[in-house]
Order: sequence, then structure tokens, then C-alpha cells
Amino acid sequence: MSLMKLTATTAVIALTATTSFARDNVQVAGSSTVLPYASIVAEAFGDNFDFPAPVVESGGSSAGLKRFCEGVGENTIDIANASRAIRESEIAACAEAGVTDIIEVRIGYDGIVFASQIDGPAFTAFEPSDIFNALAPMVMVDGALVENPHTNWSDFNADLPDAEILAFIPGTKHGTREVFEEKVIAAGCEATGAFEAMMAAGMSEDDAEDACLAVRTDGRSVDIDGDYTETLARIAANTNGIGVFGLAFYENNTDKLKVATMSGVEPTTETIAEGVYPVSRPLYFYIKAAHIGVIPGLQEFANFFISDEVAGPSGPLASYGLVADPELAVTQKAVMENVTMN
Repeated sequence: MSLMKLTATTAVIALTATTSFARDNVQVAGSSTVLPYASIVAEAFGDNFDFPAPVVESGGSSAGLKRFCEGVGENTIDIANASRAIRESEIAACAEAGVTDIIEVRIGYDGIVFASQIDGPAFTAFEPSDIFNALAPMVMVDGALVENPHTNWSDFNADLPDAEILAFIPGTKHGTREVFEEKVIAAGCEATGAFEAMMAAGMSEDDAEDACLAVRTDGRSVDIDGDYTETLARIAANTNGIGVFGLAFYENNTDKLKVATMSGVEPTTETIAEGVYPVSRPLYFYIKAAHIGVIPGLQEFANFFISDEVAGPSGPLASYGLVADPELAVTQKAVMENVTMN
């Protein structure tokens, strides 16, 4: 199995498949976070090239990669968008289905933000420990690990509103969920001492890490399997609701939402680019190398997507909220060199 990473340290090899496909447009599916960026690029691509505009669908990172790994051929998608890196298990599933060469393209960075109704309670400042104390099934109270008794945010932090806990978080098939768990829930578990207490109670390190990522099931933490528009609708219907969004979605809905800081840092393009906002992640798309040179426009679309005019600091994706990859120029050079070689 070959995973070719499109970063500053590695090069892309454009491969030409030996079979001939009937389809004449690029097909893309995956992350709801990457969806708006891919849609912008697809529309611009259709307007500026002699190829049909790519068809871009959502469904979540895991769902998109699952479709991507179904095999090679015109009935399978060409590109999977993802707000997390592809997993080893997914690479193995791809290989079993004959997808033996995958090109990883890092397009930039995004931040995960906590936002609420613009006219709702003043959720202005969070620490990972606050989110853990609100959403975990077991929390630390008076030095003991107990079933979560908290019903209001002010129960464990007097600086937070005396409002009912209600959080709409990304479902498990979303790449956003993985980053939310790792950089917020797990960090909060450790910061509150819950992880240490679990270990002291006899849990193995692996079991304690898994237990740290659990969320309560009493209705105060609600998984959202749809895209961010569903989360927005839930918040609109629930004054006390807090939602987890990508930065770009929040920035395009500031008339409806207000955002909280995390560890004292406001999520902005600048704080993410500088690496100071603690809840950020790289965004990717994955190309099926066997389709390059066979599906018309696939190579051109990939190159267009990461061009400076599109994904650079002054491009339309940055205007929409993407934080440009500092290594984008080196990536472009690597792509151009290898396209010429092939």
C-alpha cells in the first residue's frame, strides 16, 4: 500500500491508469468542514477550465473515506475530503479493495470553535476542563471520581453562566469529533485529575484513555451526525445550547452565533496560523492515483485546488476561513516537478 503525502517533504507522482473510464467529471465526497472549500474550488474550476465542474458531496470524513476505499473505477469517487488524517485501518481497507496508491494533500488548517446563540447566555471563556466537567459521564468532585452531577455550567465554574448544560457535538463519523476528543475532552480529563484517578482505581492506561473520551448519555451531550447546518438549527431552537463548529462556518454565521475563547485565546485565522489557538487541525483531501490521467480534469483540479491563487493567503479559500498552509509554496513546486516528470 502506498500513501504519497503532498507536503513540503514529499512529492506527488501522477499515475496513469491503464483502464478507460466513461465518466467525464471528477467526483468528491467527505468532510463537511472541507465541503465549502471544495465547493468553491469546484465552481471556479468549472468556470475556468474546459472540464465539467466536479461533483462535491458531504457526509463526513469517515463516510467519504469509506466510499473512497470501495475500489477503482467509474462507479467510485476520485477524491475524499477529510478533516483528519487517513487511518491505518482505512489504508488497509483501501488496499483490500484495490486502491493501492493514495495521494494525501494537505490544503491548510482550520480551528474548532465553541459557539452559541448570539442572544443567549454569555459563554465567553472555556478551558478544556470546563467541557470535560460538563460532558463526561464521570468527573472529579471533592477529590473523588463520581457520576457527573452537573446540570448547569456554573455548578463547577462560577465564572460560567448559570444555564443548563446542553452541547451539540460532532458525531463519531466526523473528523471534527476526533480533534474535539483529543484536544478538548482528553485534555480536560487530564487537567481535572480524572485520568489519574482512573489509573489509581486500577484501570490500564489504554482503558483510562478510552474512558476519558466518553460523553454522558443523559441528553446533555447530543451527537450531531449531520453537517454544521444541523448544529446551527439545534442552537437556534435551544437558547442554552453550545455547538462545535469549524472556524469558517462560524465566521459565516456571526449574525447568529457568538464564539467562546479556549484557554484565553480567541479563534481567528491569525491565532490558528500562529499556532496559539489550541483547538486546530490540518485539512486534507485524498486522491485516488489510479484515476489520474483517466478521469478528465482530476490532475488539473488537484493542482488548481492548491494553487496560490486559490489556497494561498490572499485566495478565496482564505477569505472563507481557511488558514493557508505555510508550506503551500513548497508543495506546489513538488507537484509541478513531478507532473512534468510524468
